[in-house]
Amino acid sequence: MKNKKILSQIITRFPRKKVAVWGDIILDEYLFGTTRRISREAPVLVLSYRKKELSLGGGGNSLLNLKSLGADPVPVSVIGRDEAGETILRLLNEAGIDTKHILIEKDYVTPVKTRILAGEETARKQQILRIDREYKVPENPPLKQNLRDSLKNLSGEAEALLISDYDYRSVREDIFRHILPAYKRARTPVTLDSRFRLLSFKEVTAITPNEPEVEEALGLRLDDDNETLKKSGRSLLKQSGAACIVITRGSRGMALFEKKKKAAFIPIYGTKDIVDVTGAGDTVISVFTLALASGASCKEAALLANRAGGLVVMKKGTAALTSQELQRAVESIN
Repeated sequence: MKNKKILSQIITRFPRKKVAVWGDIILDEYLFGTTRRISREAPVLVLSYRKKELSLGGGGNSLLNLKSLGADPVPVSVIGRDEAGETILRLLNEAGIDTKHILIEKDYVTPVKTRILAGEETARKQQILRIDREYKVPENPPLKQNLRDSLKNLSGEAEALLISDYDYRSVREDIFRHILPAYKRARTPVTLDSRFRLLSFKEVTAITPNEPEVEEALGLRLDDDNETLKKSGRSLLKQSGAACIVITRGSRGMALFEKKKKAAFIPIYGTKDIVDVTGAGDTVISVFTLALASGASCKEAALLANRAGGLVVMKKGTAALTSQELQRAVESIN
């Protein structure tokens, strides 16, 4: 009961928390249709197109989650001078998110991930194909200086910095090393979700990798043995210099590692009958970061993030979560 009360109080402190989100913003495109027959040209399904939906992915999904939870997210990112970039700006403006720290680079193409979903007319649509259009932010000194200036200015305003790195190079190691001391002096929590460069950004407050990202970073294979996971978590904690690490484990919940504390294994919240895992990691780090900004310990932040992750995988696509939904999930604690 005491734990429930503490977690509930943390959620009440979410509104208006200013969280800087530095990362790669992706445009997610969903194409929906129905399948009726096999093509005569090749052994593939013929999809009868029905509709298209556009949403924010990558760091954009974290921005939407933070906004939905009542926070005041501030994106720091790079987009291209193209249709996808214009769409991202429009979607952010429609969500009421300030875009003044988003830089437009003419020599960059905004990343787009197209997911094709199909099924019978009355059935739930299943993802049958994903097409990724991926590009790297160019090495541009004036652009890098502008990113540094934005992040440095926000170090005195933001109550947390969330780094969402999808390896498109909006996030750079040299910029990180330059701005981290300012956030440390301000005692501002800095969290990291990095797809391929987990150990390139050291001494953050927390990192939230999934198991495949841990395997990639440490060059090993995790199994169902908790002892292997414990050793990997401790190794990652030492190599990263982070204060805490949350390893997300899908249907097996989470594992929390903190300096000078025993590993904590947190079981999955809710059902194992998952609808869609798309963007679940973005929700987890968003709630975790916002909880830290609201005075939570790593353990309390992990408990809230675990519940958030369990809720969002029951939604279709890159879905956002509300503080009311999270409060109800906390109320269900026995």
